[in-house]
Amino acid sequence: MGSGYYPNWTTFTRIPSNDKDFPRVLAYVNIHLSALCFLLRKDIFNHRDISLISFSNNNTCFYILNVYSDLSHTALKYLKDTEANINNVVLMTDDFNIRDSLWDLSFPFHSSISDDLIIVADSFNLALSSPINSCQLNTPKQQESRIL
Repeated sequence: MGSGYYPNWTTFTRIPSNDKDFPRVLAYVNIHLSALCFLLRKDIFNHRDISLISFSNNNTCFYILNVYSDLSHTALKYLKDTEANINNVVLMTDDFNIRDSLWDLSFPFHSSISDDLIIVADSFNLALSSPINSCQLNTPKQQESRIL
């Protein structure tokens, strides 16, 4: 249990309030960006699966939202049900544990949990980012069969 120590990186994670409240998400920020004054914002979200980090640039406050979504989608439901008036969220990231045909064309189903994710993203004025160039990892055998 715990996180790695890297001297060129600052770790942002909340301190647990009890033995069952250990955080399941953390963020690393490179020390070369310290002039942007990064802060963990527990005053806005104080949840073991959510890390909200603010930073300032040109006298404007921006936010990065890091989320861990367990199989019950606890953090996602919390974000959907919690009103937070936050402007300037520039990034919401992590593994949401949601397979859906909206972003995985090889998956044939749509999930109502995906709708919750989109509602949360919309509330922060965010949109789904998809790779411009999709790529596949191929085994040498698959590459060989294409050549033949």
